[in-house]
Amino acid sequence: MNIKQEIQDLREELRTHNYNYYVLDHSNISDYEFDVKLKKLQELEQKYPEYYDENSPTLRVGGEVTKNFETIAHEHRMYSLDNSYSLEDLRDWEKRIRKIIEGEIEYVCELKYDGASISLSYENGRLIRAVTRGDGVQGDQVTANIKTIKSVPLELKGNYPLKFDIRGEIILPIEGFKKMNEERITNGEEAYRNPRNTASGSLKLQDSSEVAKRPLECLLYNLKGSALGVETQFEGLELAREMGFKVPQAAKLATSIDAVFEFVNYWDKARHNLPYETDGVVIKVNNLFQQEELGYTSKAPRWAMAYKFKAEQVSTKLNTISYQVGRTGAITPVANLEPVELAGTTVKRASLHNADQIEKLDIRVNDFVFVEKGGEIIPKIIAVNLSERPLNAIKTKYIANCPECDTVLVRIEGEAKHYCPNYNGCSPQIIGRIQHYISRKAMDIEGLGGETVALLVNAGLVTNYADLYALTKDQILPLERMAEKSAENLIIGVKASKQIPFERVLFAIGIRFVGETVAKKLAYHYKNIQALINATKDDLEQVDEIGVKIAESVVDFFSSQDNIETIERLRGYDIQLEISTEMLASRSDKLQGLAFVVSGVFEKASRTELKKLIEDNGGKVSSSISSKTSYVLAGDKMGPSKKEKAEKLKVSLLSEDDFFKLIQ
Repeated sequence: MNIKQEIQDLREELRTHNYNYYVLDHSNISDYEFDVKLKKLQELEQKYPEYYDENSPTLRVGGEVTKNFETIAHEHRMYSLDNSYSLEDLRDWEKRIRKIIEGEIEYVCELKYDGASISLSYENGRLIRAVTRGDGVQGDQVTANIKTIKSVPLELKGNYPLKFDIRGEIILPIEGFKKMNEERITNGEEAYRNPRNTASGSLKLQDSSEVAKRPLECLLYNLKGSALGVETQFEGLELAREMGFKVPQAAKLATSIDAVFEFVNYWDKARHNLPYETDGVVIKVNNLFQQEELGYTSKAPRWAMAYKFKAEQVSTKLNTISYQVGRTGAITPVANLEPVELAGTTVKRASLHNADQIEKLDIRVNDFVFVEKGGEIIPKIIAVNLSERPLNAIKTKYIANCPECDTVLVRIEGEAKHYCPNYNGCSPQIIGRIQHYISRKAMDIEGLGGETVALLVNAGLVTNYADLYALTKDQILPLERMAEKSAENLIIGVKASKQIPFERVLFAIGIRFVGETVAKKLAYHYKNIQALINATKDDLEQVDEIGVKIAESVVDFFSSQDNIETIERLRGYDIQLEISTEMLASRSDKLQGLAFVVSGVFEKASRTELKKLIEDNGGKVSSSISSKTSYVLAGDKMGPSKKEKAEKLKVSLLSEDDFFKLIQ
């Protein structure tokens, strides 16, 4: 046997043993025998470097050091999930689905594992990239660290799609977590708080050999891509298993919401016997075609719902109430609690939301309160234990002045929160606006974090986001924890933000109620900042999906001379304040005023691409047919109920070819 063949055979044998042990949970070889074979392969690879393979089993031990994790855009967005907490919530979800999908609907029930979301990309059967969820649009590349996790296949088995992504959760089994903490305590180190945070933190360790020491696992649950060769979510799970991925066996098909709830009730008790932490169940429409019919909201798929198990509750003492000022001037009262363990973390603070909530709970300092984690993430106070209230407890009086600048607070009619109106003189508002401006979804300024923004503001170097573009390295260097390289990176990051497109700049400047989606709509409608500045409230309300509240907020923002001066300064620094020529070239008004429903399977473009083409040409995409629908863009396998409804409402069916003629 030649050397190359010997190396390849050893790699294949070790991959098989890895799969048997870490995915199938059984092994037909001892640890000693495995280590002997691994050592032999390491020696051969070292002696014959020409046969190097980046996916060799020998690289599972790590060793690669990553100083800066590259930001990568997801080819398929990683959406979050809407949550439900009762059978009634699930029935409401089903009703919403049945308004769009007629006929039989199957569901897949899967356990919701509590870990760190990951997206793995494969091409030609080999792992090429691993990216964290990030903000769903883009995340950090952590491939070197993920390769150390034994249950992640570096090369696939059987028949696999040529190119696809697979989504899953990096988790830390409970037993492995306990052992890690036992070792840390023995070594005099502080114990980790919970498996989820430890798993998440592991992904961003710079030294992959440290990640390799942790007993992390990867549980996979969703394939993304075209030409996958499956028509249902359940088939996708089975294909993933065949390819060598560790897919939990708990997943089950259900033909009704009642069957879904049987699954939920069973696992609400049985989850305590699992080797992993889980905080709920994810229910998905099984048919992938129906998933496409249902589509997405701006944040979550309509075809999936997370059912969260009842949150753990504890009782603790409320020591004080403090007040925080947000970037919009909104005041949020915060309960400062006697530290208490809750769902694996130490809780010291909980939001009290607003004056009405304090009044409703009649919450007072020194009360004993019941705390739970909303969705097992955000702590909230749900009630006061009145039986333990001290006799001298004083009724809470909401503050009248800003806790930061002492300005008298205002409360807008119809709103729950109080506001500090000192827009340009209240430090937390200034810091908050700049932190929003530099954030990833906005200007994405690398080298500049929230803490540095606070340092810059407190040092008097910036008073608004336009000041960032006038900063010099000499001004920044004296700041705390600011070295030469850090200062250079900050200046480079600020300069690079001048290339950020107009729609993100519009989101970044922080107009109240103007989020990412609204900013994009306004940018494409008005084309440049000056046209938007000149728009009246009535003009704005004519823009699709822009209501009174948003229109008033936009007019109010640009009626401020300070804001206009800031915009003019941004213009002077060459910030993108109009839609680029390239972006305009890809858009038209050919479909202006037309509403489309996209249904079926298409040959020349995917449904997502067709929907984008409709919007790029001024049209509107709806999920269900109504009297306001202009056309149904109909492909193969269009649902008979949709066709029947279109005929009943006399809505024209448009073929894929006719659609392309329409926009040419």
